[in-house]
Amino acid sequence: MTEILRVNHVVAGYAESVILSDVSFVLQEGHTLALLGRNGVGKTTLINTLMGVTRLHAGHIVLDGQSIEQWPSFKRVNALSRGGIGWVPQERDIFKSLTVHENLTAVYRHVESAHAWTPARAYEFFPRLLERQGNLGNQLSGGEQQMLALARALMVNPRLLLLDEPLEGLAPIIVQEILAAIRRITREEGMTAIIVEQHPQMILAISDEALVLDRGQVVLQESAANLLDRPDLLGDLLGVKH
Repeated sequence: MTEILRVNHVVAGYAESVILSDVSFVLQEGHTLALLGRNGVGKTTLINTLMGVTRLHAGHIVLDGQSIEQWPSFKRVNALSRGGIGWVPQERDIFKSLTVHENLTAVYRHVESAHAWTPARAYEFFPRLLERQGNLGNQLSGGEQQMLALARALMVNPRLLLLDEPLEGLAPIIVQEILAAIRRITREEGMTAIIVEQHPQMILAISDEALVLDRGQVVLQESAANLLDRPDLLGDLLGVKH
């Protein structure tokens, strides 16, 4: 099995404020990691640190064998020959003044592969986007914007996909649609992913591993299936009902 990401003793935060303290973990290619924890423990900060938008005080980040901790965000996205990082931030950050199709083509990175992500493939995954391809970003519903944010992240043909609370604020029927798409992308397409989510049972069900943070530190790294089978431990760690 190929290691795609290694985080070693990372200490990071914003300006002089330290949020993450000595975080280390390894992620294998093709695996999905559920990143869990109570609010404010550093989950989004870890995602932002992988993308290079925090201040790294110490530690190393190795993606596909290359140290990237000194790289700017844009280089982490597309500098690696076999693909870098695709990012869906919590705020989605779609281009609201561009059409759906323009959102996709603006960041599209062509690669020579039968399984490469293209706007056409994105429309296959999200038929709603095909119907709305001429609509501006600000004309989409919240669920459609989340679909667009996910599809746009795939347009860079990444090796690693980062999803920060992709189910937040969505109607139950859209949650199931997004979950099905993520499952298909990771399970059938083999995309490596790290997913932050406040619905642990939902995301553990489609993940290989779980990493739990508390106060900026890793307090548990376990198989997702094992943690899902221990609702008492999950409740204690995350404050959810058993």
